[in-house]
Amino acid sequence: MLMPFVIMVLTSLKTMGEIQSPTFTLFPKVWHFDNYSAALSQGDWGRYFYNSFVVTIVTVLISLVINSMAGYAFARLHFPGRNILFFSVLIGIMVPAQTTIIPTFLMMKQFPFAGGNNWQGQGGIGFINSYTGLILPFIAGSFGIFLCRQFFLNFPRALDEAAQIDGASKFRVFYQIYLPLSKPILATLAIFKTTSAWNDYLWPLIMTNTENMRTVQLGLTVFRGETNVQWNLLMAATTLVVLPLIVLFLAAQKYFVQGIVTTGLKA
Repeated sequence: MLMPFVIMVLTSLKTMGEIQSPTFTLFPKVWHFDNYSAALSQGDWGRYFYNSFVVTIVTVLISLVINSMAGYAFARLHFPGRNILFFSVLIGIMVPAQTTIIPTFLMMKQFPFAGGNNWQGQGGIGFINSYTGLILPFIAGSFGIFLCRQFFLNFPRALDEAAQIDGASKFRVFYQIYLPLSKPILATLAIFKTTSAWNDYLWPLIMTNTENMRTVQLGLTVFRGETNVQWNLLMAATTLVVLPLIVLFLAAQKYFVQGIVTTGLKA
């Protein structure tokens, strides 16, 4: 599992001559750490990282709120049509994301009163080439709602009964009881959502058309020319792009093994 990462890092320290040599060598003859500075000098990488951080952080924070609240409602609240609505949510998992790209793009482009549009969604560009256009379609998802619902179903009914005796409202029960006990599922969902938003290439490619709105994944294309690819600089930039995800995983991995019973007992 680690070998692709090892090869990526070692390739980032080689010259193009070594990479294109017919004889493969794992370790570079001379360690060219200057490849990293050379890679960052091609393109506005400060802006690329800023855009990706803004899109990823906002997407993850909003999606955690929406998915956890929706999962709580489907798991612990009883209301007419709950099962039908949840089945409708599950349909979203079955539909490939590629099939909804064009309808979603049209919705973002024709959003009323956005980007110069009138109330009919005409006359402007809508949310094209904006942070809102990159974030809005991904702040909620069927998988996140399903994941939170399954997690909340495992809570003992005694928690709800004790809260009702104390006169707590449904939202207070969610905020003060369920949410503090949900670190494992929220950390897991944050990992999935961060990886998805940070590594997304196709949607930013469709929604952005200027240099200052590029994300890191689009920034990696600066090393690909019409006739050649600068593999050493590409691998150097890729190594830097991967680092935030590795740090996040190392920081949140301990929550993966925590279950609801153990968490409840510790609380």
